[in-house]
Amino acid sequence: MANSAASNRSVRILPWLMLGIGVLIGFSGIIDQILTYWEDIVYLTRQHVILVLASGSAAILIGVPVGIWLSRPSMAGVAETIMQVFNIGTTIPTLAVIALSMTLLGIGFAPAFFGLFVASLLPIVRNTYAGLLAVPAHLKEAAHGMGMKPAQILFRIELPNALYVIFSGIRTALAINVGTTPLAFLIGGGGLGELIFTGIDLMDTGMLLAGAIPTAGLAVLVDFLVGQAQLWLIPKGVNPLR
Repeated sequence: MANSAASNRSVRILPWLMLGIGVLIGFSGIIDQILTYWEDIVYLTRQHVILVLASGSAAILIGVPVGIWLSRPSMAGVAETIMQVFNIGTTIPTLAVIALSMTLLGIGFAPAFFGLFVASLLPIVRNTYAGLLAVPAHLKEAAHGMGMKPAQILFRIELPNALYVIFSGIRTALAINVGTTPLAFLIGGGGLGELIFTGIDLMDTGMLLAGAIPTAGLAVLVDFLVGQAQLWLIPKGVNPLR
């Protein structure tokens, strides 16, 4: 009986073992195909990273101050109306935004930068605005009672307590940016989209994956790095929005 049970287990395991061996063989073949484009991967990844850093940094440098400005009490009546202008960046498909920027700025880095900047802006503005509005009123009232000026309240009370929400917007924006940057290839902006779209046109799986896998890896890496920055930059002991 024991021999029969062992034989039955072997029969059940054998197809899975063969499938696993086949997957490994196929995967090793795909890796070989991808490595044939190694020089292109390195060169285009550099272009991809430059586009993400430039457009993402510009979105942060503009989006955070705009979100702070909209959260001020003097803007309470018009803030949501102005926010709808930024919603246009997500309402219009990203490819259309990039195409429109191409008609204004030509082809190359400039229109790609502008299109990615617009696509990245809304999550940062929205989260900065929402995070600052969510800071409990009693914290601001206590700071005001201690004699703090509005600027002091903003930098010492509001921003530290809103940083969790602000960083969430930045993480979302940069993830969108990394995933959208391949479209920059369509208007001469460079990046890993060259391998992705050329691989699709040529039905070359190796070339397609040579662009898609590094893009996915960059998205994960950027999210991880921003998450680590969040841990180090947010003051210790700050309770998020309590």
